Amino acid sequence: MDDYRLIADQVAAEIADGRLRPGRQLPTQRAFARSRGIANSTAGRVYRELARRGLTVGEVGRGTFVRAGRAPDGARVALAEPATALIDLELNYPSVPGQAELLAGGLAPLLRPDALGDALRPVGAAGTGAARRAFAGLVSAGSWEVGADELLFAGNGRQAIAGALSALVPTGQRLGVEELTYPVVKAVAERLGIVLVPLAMDEHGLLPDAVAAAHRAAPLRAVYVQPRLQNPLGASLPGDRAAGLVAVLRQLDLPVVEDAIWSFLRPESAPLAALAPERTVLVDSLSKRLAPGLTTGFAVAPAALRERVAGALRSGGWAPSGFALEAAVRWIGDGTLAAVEAAKRADATARQLLAREVLAGQRLRSDPCSYYLWWELPAGRRAESFVAEAERAGISVTPAAAFAVDPRRSPSAVRVGLASPPLPVLARALGTLVGIAQGVGGDGRRTDDN
Repeated sequence: MDDYRLIADQVAAEIADGRLRPGRQLPTQRAFARSRGIANSTAGRVYRELARRGLTVGEVGRGTFVRAGRAPDGARVALAEPATALIDLELNYPSVPGQAELLAGGLAPLLRPDALGDALRPVGAAGTGAARRAFAGLVSAGSWEVGADELLFAGNGRQAIAGALSALVPTGQRLGVEELTYPVVKAVAERLGIVLVPLAMDEHGLLPDAVAAAHRAAPLRAVYVQPRLQNPLGASLPGDRAAGLVAVLRQLDLPVVEDAIWSFLRPESAPLAALAPERTVLVDSLSKRLAPGLTTGFAVAPAALRERVAGALRSGGWAPSGFALEAAVRWIGDGTLAAVEAAKRADATARQLLAREVLAGQRLRSDPCSYYLWWELPAGRRAESFVAEAERAGISVTPAAAFAVDPRRSPSAVRVGLASPPLPVLARALGTLVGIAQGVGGDGRRTDDN
């Protein structure tokens, strides 16, 4: 193997294990050559090889950046690790004033020795009778009434998703997903050996015809979709679009995994499971509704699929925490959960209004009720360099490539999470990002890409 390829392998390994993170700017080729003790021409071949592998992206006049299309297992593109930047607009776990005090009230009875002993016993995927009844009431909406026997539980939402996908899609088979999708689904699919098939979207969400076309090209085994407050775009399927999607799924006899993690922010919207309960596995969790530190994932599965999902949760070791499950039952029963949800809906609306004001004139896609927005960067602006400059200014945002199923079709955009910082800090951070988008770096100097 040529020496330049060996060096490219070394850099690729640094990218794979997280030492070189997405958005990181590499040294100039001359500086890289000096640091590695190689000729400038060899450094040029290394950089071309990294670009050929899709690991880096070069920008005229700016340099070479680590591409954000792939990341190591458990990396931040999966949105599962805390960001290290000063202002976190990447992870998105909302918290409202008074939340801890409300949650403490529900936990207090659990600290009695008799109650604590029961709560610390092991719990399986079926949970407890009290949990099934409480969560069935939580999920039921309008005319859609969920039976307690339809509930299954996991440690968190990611595990619930993994259990559903593992149950429905065998290794090596194809899963249809929105072309911009939740990064955790990409990571789960890779670990399970599932082939992701990107499905076209528009401003309203997934296109039913895209499902049919993908299935004709090669059979799908299932579809994963976020019909309400889609992450990252914030789109929600209108009633006629949802009905059209259900018609296609029934025609093709395909099951669907409905991710409802953010749906509590739009409680008036009916779930897809209400339209097609016989083929929909709805997955959700309490991490966004309450807090990530003491959460429970859950799934609503129809009778024909329930044992397969339960078996996948058991074999994956994805059982819920008995203590977290019992706490959730109490928070649902005493109204704590409903109060926190209402406060977060008001908080999300306020943050969206602030963001729209500060980012006026930018190309944005979002929902007035959501905790995130999609920002299409100005012409000539690449997401990787924008993310790198934002990080140098002490702000973390997520590049579009983290969500793109096909890294070759990653738009020049970022997702901005609005939930984490206090409102004044959020306003300042967004203002700084506007300056960076317009070519003014965090130090006030012009940094135009072109």
